[in-house]
Amino acid sequence: MRKHLWVRLLSDSVVLNAATLGPVGKWTLAPGTWGSLAGLIWFAIAYLNLNYLATLLFTLFSAYLAIQLCWEAEFRMQKRDPPQIVLDEFVAIPVCFLGMQDLLHSEIGWLALLLGFVFFRFYDVLKPLGLRRFQNLPGGIGVVADDLVAALATCLTLNLIAVLALYSGHLDRYIP
Repeated sequence: MRKHLWVRLLSDSVVLNAATLGPVGKWTLAPGTWGSLAGLIWFAIAYLNLNYLATLLFTLFSAYLAIQLCWEAEFRMQKRDPPQIVLDEFVAIPVCFLGMQDLLHSEIGWLALLLGFVFFRFYDVLKPLGLRRFQNLPGGIGVVADDLVAALATCLTLNLIAVLALYSGHLDRYIP
């Protein structure tokens, strides 16, 4: 994938505000955490009631936009993956909850959201299991890919916990 012409035609203001989520990425204390929290709120508003296919398509389209905008923002800021760019965390969060619709709509859905947020930040910050190498991909691809992979790791972790809890009987009263 390469940077497309349409993103180069956007003004600095549009590109930088999109990539930093306006003021969110400019907060000096843990901008990635704030971007992730914004993504979690966005997920609860826009994704929670979507089916699996719609979630996947919306996420793919969002990832494409994020790759292009983050790539252009890096170029205009003249920095490689600066912490101010938080659009990558924002668009990755929905991936954390793939396959969890029944649990998310139960009375302990808040717990799944909280665990998803915590695991995502763990995988995104510490980048265990070789996740760091995804940052080395070129331009916006590297900016977004490491977060998408951290979200996939979170998704696997959450689904594994849910399956174990379901088969051990701990979710019987929450999921019919």
